[in-house]
Amino acid sequence: MRAISQDTHGTPDVLREVVIPRPAPGPSQILVAVHAAGVNPTDWKHRTGGLFVDRLPLILGWDVSGVVEEVGYGVTLFKPGDEVFGMLPYPFGVGSHAEYATGPARAFAHKPKGVDHIQAGALPLAALTAYQALVDTAGVQAGQRVLIHAAAGGVGHLAVQIAKARGAYVIGTASAPKHDFVRKLGADEVIDYRTVDFAETLTDIDAVLDPISGDTRARSLNVLRPGGTLVSLLPGTDPDEAAKAAERGVRVETLLVEADHAGMNAIADLVEAGALRAHIEATFPLAEAAKAHALGETDRTTGKIVLVVQEDGQE
Repeated sequence: MRAISQDTHGTPDVLREVVIPRPAPGPSQILVAVHAAGVNPTDWKHRTGGLFVDRLPLILGWDVSGVVEEVGYGVTLFKPGDEVFGMLPYPFGVGSHAEYATGPARAFAHKPKGVDHIQAGALPLAALTAYQALVDTAGVQAGQRVLIHAAAGGVGHLAVQIAKARGAYVIGTASAPKHDFVRKLGADEVIDYRTVDFAETLTDIDAVLDPISGDTRARSLNVLRPGGTLVSLLPGTDPDEAAKAAERGVRVETLLVEADHAGMNAIADLVEAGALRAHIEATFPLAEAAKAHALGETDRTTGKIVLVVQEDGQE
């Protein structure tokens, strides 16, 4: 099978197409013929080195949308021919940027009806991150005030929709040219982070989702009401953060996304209800993965980038 591999860490140029044996599913695993696979910031961060997976050669990719080719011993949820989408276990289950991928059956769900593999392939990692942050961790409820940083980004634009689906009042931060986009997602307010200090204008926030960290994480503590929750996707750098959080009576959590069958089913339900949709910034064929990485690293994209492995069922 074809796969995108790297033998060293570095720029997008280290990515190359290789031909390797097709994997076989082990017990409780499924083998998926990959039709589309999202590209996320963690992919290019792993490509350059310094994150969780340091083995080489390395095939990147956690997002999967495709068709079950084969099931391993003990699998009851899926049969060959089923259309599925899911996230390979993060971080060590990596390997979806290939024609076939194996993973635990319970890392997947049936692909939502009415969307294609490109749309489904864009969702898993980013949508699970947003869902686990807002629903599982912060417990966002109707009527609560939720602040989502980088609201036009891969995680952020899905988080806006998930929070709105739960009945929250949603405030997003984004650059001015992206405000219309964020409002169309359902945000009630949008703040231009380049010209407005959110920490001076917002109060009584119930939950904050912060994919940026650094100064943004530290300042977000100041807008939370007592009992509020800050969920960050990156570790903090303020040694006094715990003391400040305790003084304000707020909770601070750092989230690392996990493979999640129930979460994937919840995401599928939101998609089928018309409450959640990924914005696709660009698609690239598998062989052009390096171009996808280069685009993502500009940090100017909106929504998601997707690799198309098979089109219309054809390899």
